[in-house]
Amino acid sequence: MMPPRPIPLCVAPMMDWTDRNCRYFHRQISRHTLLYTEMLTTGAVLHGDRDRLLGYEAAEHPVALQLGGSEPEALAAAARIGEEWGYDEINLNCGCPSDRVQSGRFGACLMAEPDLVARLVGAMREAVSIPVTVKSRIAIDELEEWPTLVDFVRKVSAAGCTRFIVHARKAWLQGLSPKENRDVPPLRYELVYRLKSEFPHLDISINGGIKTLDATAEHLKHVDGVMIGRAVYENPYLLAEADRRFFGATEAPPERHAVVEAMLPYIERRMKQGAPLGSITRHMLGLFQGLPGARAWRRHLSENAHKAGAGPEVVVAALAKVRRAPEADVAA
Repeated sequence: MMPPRPIPLCVAPMMDWTDRNCRYFHRQISRHTLLYTEMLTTGAVLHGDRDRLLGYEAAEHPVALQLGGSEPEALAAAARIGEEWGYDEINLNCGCPSDRVQSGRFGACLMAEPDLVARLVGAMREAVSIPVTVKSRIAIDELEEWPTLVDFVRKVSAAGCTRFIVHARKAWLQGLSPKENRDVPPLRYELVYRLKSEFPHLDISINGGIKTLDATAEHLKHVDGVMIGRAVYENPYLLAEADRRFFGATEAPPERHAVVEAMLPYIERRMKQGAPLGSITRHMLGLFQGLPGARAWRRHLSENAHKAGAGPEVVVAALAKVRRAPEADVAA
């Protein structure tokens, strides 16, 4: 199996955020940035409603499926299903610090079990022909950061993983909440840079606290790729210049108004499938961030998308409010 080609930019898998509606919206802004699903447990994939959990639009490619689990057979079976559904990559979550993943012995707690992760990766690689990648922290709890990280990557890469996405913070599974784990532990970007220098043959991406494409460009001087999470979700138009800056595209990015208009047929189609309007528009609230009309856009969608009978006309009306908004109407 050929190693995956380096991906200079991707959007992080985020629970309750990066669902299919979010990904389709982001894809209207950037054609090439790699998008990830929310983390799905092996139990959900094997026994849940696959149409609801795994369904997506062809336009979302390239799109990766992130799995959570700690049993080789279950992960291999779930990865095989992901490949059958057409996903471009299978990613193993070894970085999420929530209580739920700890109780299931997956997520960040796997950082303490690199031999197990190697077996998990080996089982998935035998099951699929698409890339199998790993997202991790630099360490957890009292484990020393660099020795933990280098041992983890050495053992897991020996099992055939060639791409690692590293959140450059330690995760504290005891004492910090999942939210605090995204902000409180200090960022150690230099350790991820060092990892790339120690393993030049591996594809190393960095994650954590990265908010702009300028910062992305700086990180790409040291690593192969960058993963951005909350900054993209809060300000999705941040992705607009990504294709030209990092993927060699020559066409101009779409204007925000064109992005909204491109979403309208999708909204109609998804609503016919039973998706509530608000489940789609909630991902679009930050599109006009920092511009006149941003407040009017957010307010109209927030107040009207959940009303009975609401449809695409709500989005059209919100866009009209943007066009008519005074200069002072800028979201904080």
